[in-house]
Amino acid sequence: MKRKLSIILTLAMVMGTFAGCAGKTSGTSSQSGGKASGTIKIAVAGPMTGDNAEYGKGFVNAANMMVEQWNAKDGVLGKKIEVVPYDDKNSGEEAASIAQKIVSDKDIIGVIGHFASGVSMAAAPTYQENKVIEISPSASHPDYSGMGTYIFRNNTVINVEAAAGLDMAINDLGKKNIGIISIKTDWGTSTSAIVKKLVTEKASTGVKVVAHEEVMEGSDDYSPAITKLNAAGADVVICVGMYNLVAPVSKQYKQVNPNIAVVGFSNAYSQQLLDLGGKAVEGLRFPVIFFSGSENPKVKTYVDEYKKRFGSTPSALTSQAYDSVGILLEAIKTAGTTDRAKVRDAVAAIKYDGVTGNTVFNEKRDVQKSFVKVTVKDGKFVEIK
Repeated sequence: MKRKLSIILTLAMVMGTFAGCAGKTSGTSSQSGGKASGTIKIAVAGPMTGDNAEYGKGFVNAANMMVEQWNAKDGVLGKKIEVVPYDDKNSGEEAASIAQKIVSDKDIIGVIGHFASGVSMAAAPTYQENKVIEISPSASHPDYSGMGTYIFRNNTVINVEAAAGLDMAINDLGKKNIGIISIKTDWGTSTSAIVKKLVTEKASTGVKVVAHEEVMEGSDDYSPAITKLNAAGADVVICVGMYNLVAPVSKQYKQVNPNIAVVGFSNAYSQQLLDLGGKAVEGLRFPVIFFSGSENPKVKTYVDEYKKRFGSTPSALTSQAYDSVGILLEAIKTAGTTDRAKVRDAVAAIKYDGVTGNTVFNEKRDVQKSFVKVTVKDGKFVEIK
């Protein structure tokens, strides 16, 4: 009896040992993200529905293009890569909720997104706390990247872009009476304040803001604001908003003053601007860090493939999303692991030659890139040389 009991206990111990080993093998994962086996996931978060859906969809299109190129070459670290899209509806509240879902998936190594600065900033604390890399292709608020060491920006800080746009208005177009029309959002309010501050700094040259009008995003009638800007004597209008502001404002303003000059921001640089604006956006100018008409072979190949697959020309922000995915995958390859802390360090130190130029992050995790001046001529985007 004692001998039988001894055998049973021995078998139980052996089975327990095997079970423990099996549990360790199947559940092995990096403490800071990424399982030892399976697929490496990249989350893409942005507005997939609503007024700004084309930006989120552009992010996903670009991400899938980049990931398919890597998967065709056996992925990264011998693992296939998967894009996981999340619709944040361009809402800070929704983004905060989505961020919780993203950090709970240990296979997700990083996030490409979100779109608007305020939305990106609503999600950033969760990513930082859980050591999940966030690379926004579009957040331009000066405070965004300062929210944590895992928070990166593959887009120019709005102060820099606003200065470039203002330079076009003053020095290229020779205008001094600045009118501003901005959308009533966190981004619109903060950006218009930056433009006004930059104009104030040039007051000694005779440049001044003659009027500033805030409008609701998505409105159909901007005539009250246009009437006030025109009455104030604006000879150039800086539109602080996306194409769905710039196109209708250009149309309605030119009915009142056909000679008004309009300067926009890179987030208005999209095919939709041409489709909606038609002849009214002829002569519109803005600074961009990506120009789809570039003769650079790398850019031409990318643009041609994007057009072939999706039937439209990739915007600057879409292209920054494309490079952001490449940056993250290259960092994983360099780190030789999916450990998020090590991948984060590799992202911070990267020198990446992409379709939007050479990307290097400074100590604030912001990119510094040169602008291309673009205008609309004969219904097409043309580089100003």
